[in-house]
Amino acid sequence: MSQAYDVYNDRCPTRMVLDRIADKWAVLILDRLQDGPVRFNHLRRDIHGISQKVLSQTLKKIERDGLVSRTVYATVPVTVEYALTPLGRTLTETVRTLAHWAEKNMDAVLAAQQAYDAATAPPR
Repeated sequence: MSQAYDVYNDRCPTRMVLDRIADKWAVLILDRLQDGPVRFNHLRRDIHGISQKVLSQTLKKIERDGLVSRTVYATVPVTVEYALTPLGRTLTETVRTLAHWAEKNMDAVLAAQQAYDAATAPPR
């Protein structure tokens, strides 16, 4: 039996999931995994600005949520690879749209910010 969830209720567990998938690092990781499994170090190189610690923490959280799987290969040194799970794949289109919306609309956002700042600046 499915429980009814309400994202507008502050005690609803969906808030935790929304918080996770709205995180910029999670969006970038999920977007990068859309084309297939990726090794940890490859993710770290691809996602500029993410620290090893934050990458590791974010991967653990989205693995716990069932969005990614982790595979460890007994090599020297150990190789760890991440891939989207079937549940994670349900976010593919949404994540890609969100991540690349920012790229496509950045000029308009910057213009809106400048207009807002100019309109709300204290008089000199």
